[in-house]
Amino acid sequence: MVSSINIRERLGQLAKQRVLILDGAMGALIQAYRTLPGLALTEDDFRGLSSGTQGERFRDHPKPLKGCNDLLCLTMPQLISGIHEAYLNAGADIIETCSFNANAVSLAEYGLENLAYEINVAAARLARKEADRLSTPDKPRFVAGSMGPTPKSSGFCQDMNNPEKRAITWDELEAAYYDNARGLLDGGVDLILIETVFDTLNAKAAIFAVRRLAEERGVDVPIIVSATVSEGGRLLSGQTVEAFCVSVLHANPLALGLNCSFGAEKLKAHIAAVSAFVPCLVIAYPNAGLPNHFGAYEETPESMANHIEGYLREGLVNILGGCCGSTPAHIAAISERAMNYSPRQLPASPQKNFLAGLEVREIDQEQRLTGLSGSTEAADGGELSKLIKEGNYEDAVDIVQETVDQGAVIVEVPIDNVEKAGITGFLNTALFYPDIARLPIMISGSDWALIEAGLKCLPGKGLVNYTGGENGEADLLRISHLAHAYGAALVRNYSFF
Repeated sequence: MVSSINIRERLGQLAKQRVLILDGAMGALIQAYRTLPGLALTEDDFRGLSSGTQGERFRDHPKPLKGCNDLLCLTMPQLISGIHEAYLNAGADIIETCSFNANAVSLAEYGLENLAYEINVAAARLARKEADRLSTPDKPRFVAGSMGPTPKSSGFCQDMNNPEKRAITWDELEAAYYDNARGLLDGGVDLILIETVFDTLNAKAAIFAVRRLAEERGVDVPIIVSATVSEGGRLLSGQTVEAFCVSVLHANPLALGLNCSFGAEKLKAHIAAVSAFVPCLVIAYPNAGLPNHFGAYEETPESMANHIEGYLREGLVNILGGCCGSTPAHIAAISERAMNYSPRQLPASPQKNFLAGLEVREIDQEQRLTGLSGSTEAADGGELSKLIKEGNYEDAVDIVQETVDQGAVIVEVPIDNVEKAGITGFLNTALFYPDIARLPIMISGSDWALIEAGLKCLPGKGLVNYTGGENGEADLLRISHLAHAYGAALVRNYSFF
């Protein structure tokens, strides 16, 4: 590690002094490794046959491996080390591990899911070695363990005719991310970067996994979370950038921000929205423009730096880098501009209560929540619970929709006496409807196991109205801690606890 001082404190100190520089694209340099036309990396390269590294191990692997960049940490480690070195020489303070897809869910495409831990350890060690080699007292270097979004979404409906079904469950994602993070930490990373978030529920599963691992080991693991957005400023899920931020602030993130998406010029307005909203550091690493019809990114280092200088001039960011199409030359140009500007100043923590569905809701701490939720259960005499228990999700949604139409700003879901599968099926179905999905969800009940099943379905920041607690304050504190781990706030008898 770069210092015996707590990494969070060290990075925080440096971020007060100057804008920190993140590296650029990994894939762009892997693709450009062989620069002559027609000489991109081959299947033999990915198997290690050309380099002689791990060649015998993957010679007869039954699935094609070309395109599995993370595997190169095992089969062409010198290539990955060289890319890290190039970015460090370009001025990067923080380099990312080559592990964007090094989780069991993504690696399954190549039949490599059982190697997730090993690949993450190798990726972290390669980056750690180069960062340590080029660190100086005046410019310490840090390693961020990259954790990508996976190709599967736990928050999106995959079948319009079957809205309760998802491509993957929270538990499957959390297990994959846990192994992902375990390998990265064992390999020596300083922090975890959960990046290119398009589905906040996936990101929350990743946060949960990292926090679980950190608690087991008794260590502080700084987390950065970065989303990718459309030109309208929403994630693919439809969530606004502000709602995304509210939904992941329970991670106590070192930084929040945006990456990928499009070029720096168009991303600026959305970074400004994040900067105005969050109490932590802000990170931005856009693409080098948009790809042309050949798939190439044409924005030059000079033009990208010109656009990013606007971020610096307005004091929007604390950490800057590049995503798709960026190279060491882009990072060098950004680093040179950043030296002329002061970093964004952290605002005072807002004394406000924010909840989120697809959109943000501000709730007064003194406000009772009965009226805000439309009091669905009181209004229908238990009909909502009955319909959920019967699996009649569409009629149950109609009841909720009615309270929303009447002005409710929180969707209350009673879960006592309902099976776990029913809670999951109903919430997934209800969140298919935008008018409901835009609002925060309040889960009401006394059974923690059922509450937990519901929280695993919520991409936003919701509420737990806990009606148990017969064992006193200790029980309430335990439930509060668990609810917070899932990104929810705890209330009792419809008032904040």
